[in-house]
Amino acid sequence: MSPIMNSKLSENHQKEICSQLGHVHLKLLYKATVHGYTASAFHQQCDSLSPTVSVGYNVSGYIFGGYTRQPFNQSGQYANDDRAFLFTFEGRKLIKYPVANAAYAVRMMNNCGPYFGESLVLVHTGKPIVYSNAASYYPFNAAQMHGNDLNLIDCEVFQVLEVTKFEDPWRTVTWNLEHKLELMNYIENYKPLISSVSQARILLIGPVGVGKSSFFNSINSVFRGHVTNQAVSGCSSTSLTTQFRTYSLKAGREGRLLPVILCDTMGLESSNDTGLDIEDITSILKGHLPDCYQFNPAAPLDPEASGYRKSPSLKDKIHCVTYVLDACNISIMPTKMEEKLSAIRKKANHLRIPQLVVLTKVDAACSLVKEDLTTVYQSIYIKEIMQQASTKLGIPLSCIVPVRNYTETLDLDVNCDILLLSAITQMLRWADNFYDDFSDQLMEE
Repeated sequence: MSPIMNSKLSENHQKEICSQLGHVHLKLLYKATVHGYTASAFHQQCDSLSPTVSVGYNVSGYIFGGYTRQPFNQSGQYANDDRAFLFTFEGRKLIKYPVANAAYAVRMMNNCGPYFGESLVLVHTGKPIVYSNAASYYPFNAAQMHGNDLNLIDCEVFQVLEVTKFEDPWRTVTWNLEHKLELMNYIENYKPLISSVSQARILLIGPVGVGKSSFFNSINSVFRGHVTNQAVSGCSSTSLTTQFRTYSLKAGREGRLLPVILCDTMGLESSNDTGLDIEDITSILKGHLPDCYQFNPAAPLDPEASGYRKSPSLKDKIHCVTYVLDACNISIMPTKMEEKLSAIRKKANHLRIPQLVVLTKVDAACSLVKEDLTTVYQSIYIKEIMQQASTKLGIPLSCIVPVRNYTETLDLDVNCDILLLSAITQMLRWADNFYDDFSDQLMEE
């Protein structure tokens, strides 16, 4: 039975160390006053485990040590680690001493405890003492680090473990059938704030392959009660959507039309001569484009084209723009794609159209979410991706929602439905903002 160990490292000091290393927590592996001040005890508890933080506590009350990503062993060799550092504390503040010669960051000795590049050795020669050499591979101030007191009252080694989820979700979602039905009821009974508009028109914009058409198919599936594939979708390096399409949703197979229209566009591409023409975006936003308009990346819409609306009414215009992005590709989005999205943002802002971001494929981006979709707002990684999307597009985090489309399964899933329905609910709320703004403009005239 393993002995019960209580670390001497305070919660505040642990948090300060973890703040240097990302979303992590510390697991105590070795404690000299429990396991013994011997090299064998240290290696038995710590070998092959990484990364680690080693901490010494001396008689004078100093707390100091080192961090390395390299797992300890007994080979006698040096291990390269350009992220290694020594540290001490001044009160609660951590003082770092980065490694100056990464090739000699750590030495794997079999006759002592943690050995940091001839500069600091904790549990030296099997005794509660420290070896210290400030002139070696980690330049540090000995008086600042440990007060020149080399006598230990304890030594601890922690494994650094990644934290993948927040303890509590940062957005509250009720994951049950009742909530799904509440969302469906809200959407089915939604009425635009302006009487001349019967359906909110939502424009879906995004790069090729992110799942715009799949998003419509997924929403349609929820209301049909089974997985459908009305809009052309799939995997391709070029856009499968070549026309401007408007899709109405129905409450059931023969049910009434729902008060929302999803407008699908040709996918954006990084190069200027392929994909959706940016100038066509303005025509779409203003309501000029007819349904089934055939896109031509080489030239913007001709005002004399068949079906072109020269004087569109409010019901023909776009009431909310939704950028659909692949959660797996946010961090590697090409600069030219960012520039295209920024140009579209400016056009939508000029027309005072509210904008939202839908992040697809969150299950593919995060294994935690793939295993359990209800952890989507506990996943640290997914929140980081959402924050990256917020920064790249200049859209607040509150305007970004994650979803999982139906692309593989044949059966509906309540949790998947809730995310999809929540996204549509947000779009309708954003459309209401557009109607409010439109009404305010009319009152000012």
